[in-house]
This record gives sequence, C-alpha cells and structure tokens, in this order.
Amino acid sequence: MDEQDLIYDWNEIDYVINRDESQHPHELWFDDETLRDGLQSPSARNPTIEQKIELLDYMEKLGIQKVDLGLPGAGPFHVDHIDAMLGHMGDNGYQIRPGCAVRTVVSDIEPLVELQAKHERHIQASAFLGTSPIRQFAEGWDMERILSTAEEAVTFAVDNDIPVMFVTEDTTRSKPEEIKEVYSRAIELGADRICICDTCGHVTPNGVRKLLRFIQEEVIPDSGVKRRDIEVNWHGHQDRGLGVANNLAAYEAGADVIHGTALGVGERAGNAPLDQTLVNLSLMGVIKNDLTSLNEYMQKAHDYVEVALPHNYPVFGEDAFETGTGVHASAVIKAMRKGDNWLADRVYSGVPAGDFGLQQVIRIGHMSGRSNVVHWLERNGYESDDELVEHMFEVAKSQRRMMTDEEVHAAISNFRND
Repeated sequence: MDEQDLIYDWNEIDYVINRDESQHPHELWFDDETLRDGLQSPSARNPTIEQKIELLDYMEKLGIQKVDLGLPGAGPFHVDHIDAMLGHMGDNGYQIRPGCAVRTVVSDIEPLVELQAKHERHIQASAFLGTSPIRQFAEGWDMERILSTAEEAVTFAVDNDIPVMFVTEDTTRSKPEEIKEVYSRAIELGADRICICDTCGHVTPNGVRKLLRFIQEEVIPDSGVKRRDIEVNWHGHQDRGLGVANNLAAYEAGADVIHGTALGVGERAGNAPLDQTLVNLSLMGVIKNDLTSLNEYMQKAHDYVEVALPHNYPVFGEDAFETGTGVHASAVIKAMRKGDNWLADRVYSGVPAGDFGLQQVIRIGHMSGRSNVVHWLERNGYESDDELVEHMFEVAKSQRRMMTDEEVHAAISNFRND
C-alpha cells in the first residue's frame, strides 16, 4: 500500500495557492528576529556574543534567508555585538542576509554606514515608524510629521547605499489612506522593501489577507512600481495567540518574507514563533529546508535567551512525542515492530518527529498498558520476562504521573534485590 493512502488529508480539500512567482522578487523567505525583537522580551537574557554566533550558525544551517542582528541605536555594546556577528558571517561566507532595526532617525542609521563599509556587504535598515491613529494620538504626531520623519531617514539611508525596509508599526490598526500615503512616499524615495506589522498582536487571519491584498493591489501599483520590485514582509505578534495562523495567512496572501523568533520569544506575549511556522510550511510542502537541526536551535535558544519551553510546546517540548497512554502507545509500538518508522511517526502524531531530528518515546505510568512496559524493557536492554513485566505494570499503575527512566531503573533494581 502507498503510504500516502493511509492518511486522508482534509487540509488539501479545495486548498490551492496561486502564487505567480514572476510577480515576486524571490521565493518565500524568512527573517529571524530572535536576536533583536526577541531580546525585547521582559524575561529574555541578552546572550553573550559567542552564544549569539552559535544561534546565528543554526539559522544559516536551517536555510533562513534574513536575520535582524540588533538595534544599533541601543548603544555601543549592541553595535559591538553586531560588528562581531557580521565579521563571523563574512569569515564563513554565510548566505544569510544581515539587517538591523533602526528608528527613522539619522543617528540610528549612521552606524550602519560604517559597518557596511567595514564588512563590505549590504546591511538592511529596518526603519520603523508608528502610523496607527492610537499611536499618533498618544505621541502627539500628525501625518505631516510622520512623512517628514520618514523622508529624512529614508533619504539618508538611500544616499549612503543602505537598503531600506520601511516598517509601519501597528499597521493592522492603521487607516488605509495613511498606510498608503507613507508607504508610497517611502517607495518613491527608494525603499524597495516594506514591512506590514501586527505590532500589538491585534489582527486575525482574515485581517491579514485583507491588508495584504490592499498593499499589493492598491498601494504598490499606485506608487508607480511593479509588484515584483517590492519585497513585502510580514511581522506578527502573539497577543491573541494567532501568530502562526497569521504567518500562514500572510504566505497565502502573497507575502515575500515571514518574520518570527525562536519559541516565539518577544515583548508581552511574544512574536510569532518562527519554529512552528517553519514546521507547518514544511508539512504543507511549501518549503524544502532541512529542518533536522531545528530542535537543537530551539534548545539553544531556550538555554541562551532563557525563553520558556513548556513541556507541551508543539514539536520541541519534552512531551511532544512522548506517550504513556496504553492504547496510543500500543499503536506506535506495533508500527515500530513492523520496522516502519514512517508509520510509527504518524499513527498517533500529526507531526513526524524524524523530520525535525526527534523520535517517538514510549513512557510508563498510571495510564500505561503492558505493551508500554514490554517496549520500555526491550529498548533499555532488559529481558521482558512475565514476572518483571507484571511487577512493573503494577508499579506503573500505582503512580500519579509518568515515571522517569531513572525511576524505572530503580524499581527494577529493587525488584531484583528483594
């Protein structure tokens, strides 16, 4: 039987994305914001430069195309880290494209002029400016001031050969006519990349599609340029828990670059998780990246940034591919005994663990069946005789949670010494 006949995939019913690549500057790319927006999390620790370089190595290995190295306007310490990472990228011939977040002020962009000259490579200036009515009211801004601020910063960057991604903060709560006015002016001044932001995590997938359609069907054409000449970026947050769903909606709606962070680290409830976005787009067949090292990257981000990694976090949490429930474990074990890893990875999992450098794990606990015990014993080098199996089955049933491997070993040792 064809393996694919074993799964009827409702996800594919009437699901067609008509993406005309000739209308885009490149295929779908990703921008890793872990080392900038991610570090703005109140709980984040700023990693050492050595740790940042190690995280950068994983981004390159995973085939991520863009990285935000930091905020040079935050001070000399941050500039030094950006400088060191750029040096590492150059020394190792990395393909990942560097960028830095900057306020739309000349003083933030000036360090990029020096860094770009030193490292002889372009560094994207991700120039951000709030545009929503609520932000304008809070700041005491008007559109005249927003436009003049954007003009000064974009002009300075373009005049100094700094590629500009013009970022409107809180785009998802901004008025269409004001979005259009400021993007059009930035494009006219030479920005060939724009970023649509759900800064406050407000938007739903429907809003993503509506907004991106407006940008692509009205803003860009009315700015006098072709769609393929403008890179459209999407940057989302997790305040309503819709970060991944919105990232997928942005891809469906035609975004060229999807932003995110490792484990969704970021301000407030965090950024859209880049890891879950990559997993889903890989399973959908949209991208072909080798993601077998993605788990290692997430574990390093967890350690170095101190971002939480709950046990039940999708794919990369400790519990993601573990089961102790008898009926579930039995099905997985039967597949394993057939020698069919493809089947074992999917019979009770919507995500194949092996695609991401992981594996199915059978545990022993109060919900376990005898098959769990037999499997665990065999996998750990024990003879699964009936007496030992029955004893461990009774021990497991007396537990209030899953047993650790150490606890199982200890229980076996006690049984044999009695």
